[in-house]
This record gives sequence, structure tokens and C-alpha cells, in this order.
Amino acid sequence: MARALMIQGAGSDVGKSLIVAGLARAARRRGLRVLPFKPQNMSNNAAVTVDGGEIGRAQALQALAAGVEPHTDMNPVLLKPESDVGAQIIVQGKRVATARAREYAAIKPTLMGAVLESFARLKARADLVLVEGAGSPAEVNLRKADIANMGFARKADVPVVLVGDIDRGGAIAQLVGIKTVIDPEDAAMIQGFVINKFRGDPTLFDDGYRLIEARTAWRGFGVLPWFARAGELPAEDALGLGEARKVGQCKTAFLALSRIANFDDLDPLKLEPGVDLVMVRPGEAIPGDAKLVILPGSKSTRGDLAFLRAQGWDIDLLAHHRRGGHVLGLCGGYQMLGQTVADPDGIEGPAGETPGLGLLDVATTMTEQKTLTRVNAVHAATDQAISAYEIHIGRTDGPDRARPFAVVDGEPEGAVSADGRVHGSYLHGLFASDDFRKSFLAKLDIAATDQPYGARVESALDALADHIEAHLDVDGIFALAR
Repeated sequence: MARALMIQGAGSDVGKSLIVAGLARAARRRGLRVLPFKPQNMSNNAAVTVDGGEIGRAQALQALAAGVEPHTDMNPVLLKPESDVGAQIIVQGKRVATARAREYAAIKPTLMGAVLESFARLKARADLVLVEGAGSPAEVNLRKADIANMGFARKADVPVVLVGDIDRGGAIAQLVGIKTVIDPEDAAMIQGFVINKFRGDPTLFDDGYRLIEARTAWRGFGVLPWFARAGELPAEDALGLGEARKVGQCKTAFLALSRIANFDDLDPLKLEPGVDLVMVRPGEAIPGDAKLVILPGSKSTRGDLAFLRAQGWDIDLLAHHRRGGHVLGLCGGYQMLGQTVADPDGIEGPAGETPGLGLLDVATTMTEQKTLTRVNAVHAATDQAISAYEIHIGRTDGPDRARPFAVVDGEPEGAVSADGRVHGSYLHGLFASDDFRKSFLAKLDIAATDQPYGARVESALDALADHIEAHLDVDGIFALAR
């Protein structure tokens, strides 16, 4: 039976996911069979698992760091927001309901059984299970029904290391404050802390570090400087895609939809030297000099069509196309490019039908059945292989399907417009296939690098593990596991 250790955060986006990934790679180097686990995640960035379900993309990256296939037990509860107040509930890889926040609060206590069941299965086949928390244990208003942080840690008897983010400021108050507000028995589960994302001279924080140790009685395991190569790893938040600009290169714009999903499709493009990947945020216009505009996936296609029109992006897209520009719609973005999107049973929201953008002669009808599968495809225009996955509801048909984007098991997939400049596909992760990415960009007169995307991610994971080993007491952290 494996030992286990939990990494919790003083808040959201403090770097828990990357620290777990780096620790997983470090444990693997020590000859341990290590498996990642996150009891509950909230994300529209999902991965299809080897057992035919879906989990958060961060756990798939952690599995890669550990050298294992992602499995639904690694993230037994996944919440996929469909609106500001409601989310799809995925349990052990399968959709079980859609609920509003208050409704989910009532459902949540019933999910601890599935969480512990998945955790037990992982422990039975590992030497070490690295658990990632969600949000912060300081959210004591949610403690009663908690399955993501201290509720799980106490139930499963897993010791905790708490991560504070000094980059956003207030790390001392966050860590000391958590000790103050949480239940003493919860606080006893915390065995130490890590300071993350430090910039500059870490010795300047020595007094603050000692103050945290003194006020909390928790052991400090080190100060982790900012990891410069974090941008080479799949991002948990779409905002991470829009940070680095390569002015003067070929501009590719993607729309920051309100329910953007599986945006890691764009990660390989971000790393291409010849591509200037620009995030078009709400209220901004689509750049007039963009060569390619990408409509990414969405968790609420009709809702994001309304959002898209509210920004005026429908007008910008038509103008872009008239100027000779290219458009690529992926999954929900593909559905938006058609003539209509119908949801007669109200699966993604209120029942009804919404006019599409009309750039492809296809129509989509939402269906209850969800497609979750890994696929090997061949791109129709370049004859290049694509290793991808599908994760969607809805069926899309129409005349433009006679010009498929790709072929999967001898069957047409996706659609291409008569002028060849508008493409739609349900294939996620397609740009990670190096030969396809290179050929697709070549048709846009963009030179692509010869460096394999997968090798670059592996290199960044190795560098992350090196970074963590250099600055944290990794052996001390692992020694806490029980």
C-alpha cells in the first residue's frame, strides 16, 4: 500500500499543479511508482483517459511527469462550468448531472465515497500518491462538506504541505492567517509550507520565512524561485496563453470565449517561433492583420455564440474572411461556424436554437450522449497523421462535410468550406502532432520548428524537477508521506 502526501495552496493559482508535477518527476527519478490524485477539480480544460473518461488537464500533465497513462481515478470529481452559477458534474470520468452551485453543495457530501474509492485504487498500485488540493483550506465556509482539501486529508489521513504564492503578495498573512482560521485538528494535518514564485534575492525573505515558522509551528521546506520555463508546459488557465508576444511574426488570433474549453490545443502554437499567438479578450477587436483566427472549444456553445456576438467578433470574423483570412474552429468553435446550433432538450442550457456564424454549411444538434475517445486521424489536405482526442456532445452534418478536415477510421471528420479557408474539427490536441502542425502552418506560409512538441514538454518537466530539487528539501517533503 502506497504512502501519500497532499499539496494544498494558500489560494488558487499558487502553483500547486506544477509543484505536484515536479515532485512526481522527482519521485519517478528515485525509482518510485508515483501516481497523482486530485479529489475535486474545477476546469473546462479536460483530458481523455486511457479508460475512456475525462479528468482535469493538470492531472494528465502530472501523469505524464510520473510516466503513467492518465486514469479517471486521478481526478474522481471534475466540475466543468457551463454558466456563472452552474456546472457539469463528472464523477470518475462520466457526466452524472448538471447543477447550480447551491445544488452542488447539497450533492457534494455524497461524493466522498467515490473520492475515497478512487484514492484506494491508486494506493493499491503505487509506492507514492501525490495529492493536489483545490482552492484554499482557508475557505472555512465550505469546510463542512469539503472533499477537496482538509475534508479529504482528515478522512484519508494524508499529511499536508501548504504552498504560498509570494508573487502576488501577502504570503505571510496567507499562511499565518490559515493557521488562525482553520480548525485546530485541520491545522494539525499541515506538516510544513513552501514559498513559491519568488523573484529576486530570496535571502531578503529570511525574516518573513522565520516569522511564518514561528507563528505557525510548521516546518519550512524552502523558497522556490520563479520557474522561467513554466510557459512551455500546458497551462491551467487560458490567460497563460496570451503572455508572450513575438511581434513581427505571423499573427494568429484566438478568441477568449467566456466558457473556453480545452485551450491547451493552442500550446504547441504558442511555442512556435514563427507564430505570434494573440489572445483576443472581451471588448477587443480581432486584429486586422491576423492570418488565422481560431475559435477554441467551449463548454456552452450557444452561450458563447451570444457572448461572441456581444463583442462584435461575428462582424470581425466576416471581415477577416472577406480579406482572405483563414478560420479554424475546434469542437465548440467548429459548431459555432455552422448555420445553426440546436439544443432541443436543453442539455447545455435553455432549450432552443441559435443561428451560427454561417462560415461553414453545416448544422449541429446537441445530443445527450457524450463522445469521449482517443483517435488517430489523417489530415485530408496534407495526408499527415494526427494523434488526438474527442470530448464533446452534439452531432454536426451538412454539405461541407463532403470536404472533411480529416479522416478517422475511414470516416470523414470535420468540414472545410468551398474556398478552403474555413476549417472545422472535433479533434482536440491536434497541434501536438509535429508533422501535421508543420504542414498546416506551411499552407499559411509559416515556417515551423523541427523540435518535437512532446520532447519539449518532457524537457520542461525535467527542468522543473531540477528546479524543485535545487531549492526545496525534496527528501524532507517525501519523508512526510504516510
